[in-house]
Amino acid sequence: MTAPTGRYDGDKLLNVGWHRWSFKPELGISKNWEPLTVELAVAGTFYTDNDDFFRGHRRSQNPLGAAQAHVIYHFPRSIWGALDFTYYAGGKTRIDGVSRHDVESNARIGGTLALPVNRMNSIKLFGSSGLFARAGGRFDAIGIAWQVRWGGGL
Repeated sequence: MTAPTGRYDGDKLLNVGWHRWSFKPELGISKNWEPLTVELAVAGTFYTDNDDFFRGHRRSQNPLGAAQAHVIYHFPRSIWGALDFTYYAGGKTRIDGVSRHDVESNARIGGTLALPVNRMNSIKLFGSSGLFARAGGRFDAIGIAWQVRWGGGL
């Protein structure tokens, strides 16, 4: 769930904040065939209407559906790598009931490599690229992250 946070001004077309809620239920499944794990997930993001969109107009948006697949390979010494695929579609908007031609249909592919530093810390290297994009989402990204684990099972 995403709350309407940030600064919002209905007299401005572009805003840092949102003036609506969103809800994203997700269902996933995974299967392990040592040393391989396959994960699949589907989700839908549902939006409430923005009744104070740009100068008093009403903006509504259809749900945005998403599907993800991950194939994870577990190497010796707690190293793991993953190939990832994401597809999302939908999200058509309307302003005062008038439909806009802004349906999204995007796909991304990426990968992750996790290298343990010790029992509780690891470094993750990751990257992704847009395969196609009907609206937004067509960009490349690379990154590095420090991951800390805690809790049972360590």
